[in-house]
Amino acid sequence: MKKTPMDTLFETSRPGRSGFTLPDLDVPEVDCAGILGTMCRENSPRLPEMAEVDVVRHFTGLSKMNFSVDDGFYPLGSCTMKYNPKLNEMAARMPGFSRIHPLQPENTVQGALELMHSLGAMLAEITGMDAVTLQPAAGAHGEQTGLMLIKAWHESRGDMKRTKIIVPDSAHGTNPASASVTGFDVVEVPSDSEGMVDLEALKGLMDDTVAGLMLTNPNTLGIFERHILELTETIHKAGGLVYYDGANANAIVGKVRPGDMGFDVLHLNLHKTFSTPHGGGGPGAGPVGVKAQLVPFLPVPVIAFKDGAYHLEGQNVHPKTIGRIRSFYGNFGVLVRAYTYIMSLGPDGVRDVAEMAVLNANYLAKRLSALYPMAHKGHCMHEFVLNGGPLKAETKVTSLDVAKALIDAGFHPPTVYFPLIVPEALMVEPTETESRETLDRFVEAMETIVAKARQEGPEAFHDLPLTTPVSRPDETTAARKPILTWQFDQE
Repeated sequence: MKKTPMDTLFETSRPGRSGFTLPDLDVPEVDCAGILGTMCRENSPRLPEMAEVDVVRHFTGLSKMNFSVDDGFYPLGSCTMKYNPKLNEMAARMPGFSRIHPLQPENTVQGALELMHSLGAMLAEITGMDAVTLQPAAGAHGEQTGLMLIKAWHESRGDMKRTKIIVPDSAHGTNPASASVTGFDVVEVPSDSEGMVDLEALKGLMDDTVAGLMLTNPNTLGIFERHILELTETIHKAGGLVYYDGANANAIVGKVRPGDMGFDVLHLNLHKTFSTPHGGGGPGAGPVGVKAQLVPFLPVPVIAFKDGAYHLEGQNVHPKTIGRIRSFYGNFGVLVRAYTYIMSLGPDGVRDVAEMAVLNANYLAKRLSALYPMAHKGHCMHEFVLNGGPLKAETKVTSLDVAKALIDAGFHPPTVYFPLIVPEALMVEPTETESRETLDRFVEAMETIVAKARQEGPEAFHDLPLTTPVSRPDETTAARKPILTWQFDQE
């Protein structure tokens, strides 16, 4: 049954209605202009006028329109949208964690500082790094931080000509963007026939201008780079450093460590691998781990334990630091969730995460390969990419059509059209938290969709989904001409 689109708060507003009553002003009025000057508002804000019950029902209705992992299977490839234990949510909401302020004196937040200090040590152990900063707000922020560290290291040695960062053609889109924003020139290296970095092509790019390589491993095709040690050695021989994009760490935690593979710096997405629901754009955390040679450049403040207490150390103690990378120290609630997650699982449980994620992915890949050809043959890691090109050639039903049909079947669609090197790509990541029964239902839904495509053709898909308030939005116009605020001239 198709849901009815909701009116906005501005459309349901009626003059004179109110959801609250403020007490009479019992302090002297202050001249706003005398304090804020030209920033003082000249007119009252045009806020909706509604009763409390209508406001509550509006936002409750909006929440029911969202699809979350608590509603059903969310196989969004490379995003690791997995179920996260509610225990971790409870921990993050404890008053001692949720009601503190970043400007409190250090002696009043010793528990919070200890948690972050311990979490950094645990993440360093899991990744094989020598130190970790928890400050970056998300994955791309972690990428930029890591690249700033690489740049600072080269410049500290007087090696100013190292301006190139090599990025594989299967990399996350944020990799070349982060390198460019940090001031590097981006050089692309192609994949070989097996979906891994073309080692010979990489060697051909080596010279004394290479600052480093950014590598996602397992890559976006769900493949572990078999030549990983040779890749890192190639960069090191050329005088560069190697960056590990840990967005796909859900496949390797507890099994292998990037630090043991020769990587110098990495970031992790705590909101993917370490238990924070991150749909809707946040919150996130992108801790960065480094080897010893990069430790002096880590951003300040640095949490240190001295004289029986935890302290935040600044640039006076760490003169080579790249400085502050954000206003305060990390998205603390995300850090609490990650700490709780790791402590509750323990070493064996963390290892189980990777093993079950890889098992689920290979089970699903095996079953779905009967419907779609795999982008690359062989075993995958935590995710895999299907090629929807043959189905489109046969039936004119696209991967986007398949994604829309899955919504009506009760599933969130997988990632479509990424990576760009696979035509009509469908990237699926089941994660470790889904049961075999759920995976089987997903396969059955995909089988039904393929059968429908062959029997009824593309016309049967043009209006899908039918169970959502909006069926097929004009995504191109929405991206190029977004309307982000209410236009009062509509009244």
